[in-house]
Amino acid sequence: MKLSLEETVTEAICFHSQQAVEKFLKAYLITKNIEFGKTYNLEYLLELWVKKDSEFKGIDVGDLSFYAVEVRYPDEFYEPIIDEAKECLEIAKKIREFLMKKLEL
Repeated sequence: MKLSLEETVTEAICFHSQQAVEKFLKAYLITKNIEFGKTYNLEYLLELWVKKDSEFKGIDVGDLSFYAVEVRYPDEFYEPIIDEAKECLEIAKKIREFLMKKLEL
């Protein structure tokens, strides 16, 4: 089954938004010398931060963890819709902005 350009783009946006947030959170954990192991689970990474800084309680990663593996290696084919892609991108932008402020960059 061949994907349309729109379907290919939405899948890529969702996956890369998850990847960006994962890397943002891991980079921030590294700057504070907090070990986290090998994981794609954004909720787990975020929980590590909540223990150290209550400001992280306000961060919402939505359903981004879903897009780490499930969309890339699905048992059943799944195509995110445009609204999902927009939401994923907005979450990534908000978390990036939050962490940049925390790092004073």
